[in-house]
Amino acid sequence: MDTQKKRPQRTCLGCRETKNKELLTRIVRTPEGTVELDPTGRKNGRGAYLCPDVKCLKKALKSKALSRALKTEIPEETTAALEEEITRE
Repeated sequence: MDTQKKRPQRTCLGCRETKNKELLTRIVRTPEGTVELDPTGRKNGRGAYLCPDVKCLKKALKSKALSRALKTEIPEETTAALEEEITRE
């Protein structure tokens, strides 16, 4: 019997494609209410997943999908910081 370990799947909020969790970038709203990038995927808080591409981030912000997923409004300075961090990766 061939037993392969299943990989967790997540959906990108920008392009709506389902991919392996390790290929996506997690954005988290911490219990303190800040929105930040979670490179480890283990921070406490409500998380949402995006492709590591600025196009997907912009699409998720424009459609307000990221705000709905995190259940909070995302300030402009946080948006700029997220864009900068994603392009750096």
